[in-house]
Amino acid sequence: MSDRLKWNDRYREAAAQSVEPCYVLTEFAHLLPASGAALDLACGMGGNALFLAERGLETSAWDLSSVAIDKLRAVAKTRDITITAEERDVSASPPDPDSFDVIVVSRFLERHLMPAIVAALRPYGLLYYQTFIRDKVDDTGPSNAAYRLDDNELLRLCGGLHLRAYREEGGVGDITRGWRNEALLVGQRISH
Repeated sequence: MSDRLKWNDRYREAAAQSVEPCYVLTEFAHLLPASGAALDLACGMGGNALFLAERGLETSAWDLSSVAIDKLRAVAKTRDITITAEERDVSASPPDPDSFDVIVVSRFLERHLMPAIVAALRPYGLLYYQTFIRDKVDDTGPSNAAYRLDDNELLRLCGGLHLRAYREEGGVGDITRGWRNEALLVGQRISH
């Protein structure tokens, strides 16, 4: 089964009205610019895109799944929110350089795309990134380790950015508390 068919099947069963933005975006929303172009990359049903657009950013949302994009468009219409939602294979067609002031990626990992994602930020643009790690405390997330970050790997993948926030707790200490199973990063492109 192709990735497109797999994701279309998964989103066909999902309730579009219940989508929420990812933790890294809500936790560090105070760092968002007041205006500019934003991208929710591999957006799924667009919880991040809706959040960004509601804050006045000119928002694009890209995903491989036509079902997810159709559901996002329907929710945006009911909320009277403008989002440019596009069915797009971001692995084959990443964003152009210097295209966005904000890029959000949540629970999507294609390591080879990281240089293109970082390059797509405009000067002083922000990358909000959150995805699963291998040092997990339960079975949340993908079972295939290839879709999980190694220790501090997200820092290495985003090495050209100025670090604004980072969190990766893994299995250290009292695993009944804290924020586990994922790493998050907010990085800013400082150079022109």
